[in-house]
Amino acid sequence: MQDVAVIGGGASGLVAAISAARNGARVTVLERADRVGKKLLATGNGRCNFTNIDASEQHYHGAHPAFVSEAVHAFWVEETLRFFEELGILARVEEEGKVYPYSGQASAVLDVLRMEAERVGVQVRCGFEARLIQPGRKGFCIESYDGQKVFADKVVVAAGGKASPNLGSNGSGYPMLERLGHRVTALYPALVQIKTDPEYVKGLKGIKFNGTAVFYVHGTEAARETGEILFTEYGLSGPPIFKLSRLASVHKDCEIVLDIMPEYDMEQILALLKARKTPQKTLETYLVGMLHKKLALLLLKSCGMAPLSRMSDTLSDAALSKIAAQIKGWRFQVRGTMSWNNAQVTAGGIDVRDVDAKTFESKLVRGLYITGELLDIDGDCGGYNLQWAWSSGFLAGAAAAQGGSEC
Repeated sequence: MQDVAVIGGGASGLVAAISAARNGARVTVLERADRVGKKLLATGNGRCNFTNIDASEQHYHGAHPAFVSEAVHAFWVEETLRFFEELGILARVEEEGKVYPYSGQASAVLDVLRMEAERVGVQVRCGFEARLIQPGRKGFCIESYDGQKVFADKVVVAAGGKASPNLGSNGSGYPMLERLGHRVTALYPALVQIKTDPEYVKGLKGIKFNGTAVFYVHGTEAARETGEILFTEYGLSGPPIFKLSRLASVHKDCEIVLDIMPEYDMEQILALLKARKTPQKTLETYLVGMLHKKLALLLLKSCGMAPLSRMSDTLSDAALSKIAAQIKGWRFQVRGTMSWNNAQVTAGGIDVRDVDAKTFESKLVRGLYITGELLDIDGDCGGYNLQWAWSSGFLAGAAAAQGGSEC
């Protein structure tokens, strides 16, 4: 029987522990916080978007995104849904393939994982902040910052990335693995709000609209996303912005171009604008009923239409064309992203070329397994990152429970 230590009691770590215990191992979870699963409780705005029925390789990023293909064929969405169904989770599929527990409670997902871990005999030690992993002739010694030591035949490192450190993941896994020879690629916040000129947008804070955001790098279109976009006091937020944020973290000289009315083309918008011109309407009321009032006023000002007290019938055809162009292509210079405290996931991580894609065992240190957000794999917004956590954790736990590695 293998003694398996799992460093990290988050999504990936809990599933790794359950998988290893189900395969006959004695398992201990070492968690730095006072309880396991804190970050899991915050996912999906507290509802836990725990997978996506449309999950595929194209939704994952990193220097070598094809690394996920082995997991896709071994333990993926179908197996994940079955796993949680057996634990008691009734699933509900919502827009864009997002899967939530029917109860709408992230706590339900954590509860069933904790109950299953207890049922299969997993031991949990909270308050153990791992500092060092020391390989030995017959296993590993894991040492905490306060001098505690745990010995194990195998170790699964599921310590998470750097995103949302207030929920437990502070990036401590990277230096531990670097000491063992693993390379760490550049780390960036991902699935996070994007910053623009705050003076330009702060008056729009809280305004939402359904539109399209196109991301440009050095003047070339790099990606586009459509959905609900939110203005904040520092820039832009919402699912489409989160999906584009990885680009904002990695690249410089970027801008986002917003299409405020994606259902209409330029000619249709011009026709609408011409029809609204009357000697009774000032520019202050010109777009009321067409766009959010605050949004409309700032848009008109950004087009140089001041003073807004003048009548709308004074607008020339050139002015109308300028307004229409702004509606279809409002440009915002990107000034980076919000910090790790706001990020949902880490882009970058442990170089996957040094990890076995089938078992998640290190190619440098046999008996050591690396899972989840620690790896240089990150998914899009919509349940893809939790799917990666479940898959990598399950496969690593099962492999760790098996007999000794061959050198």
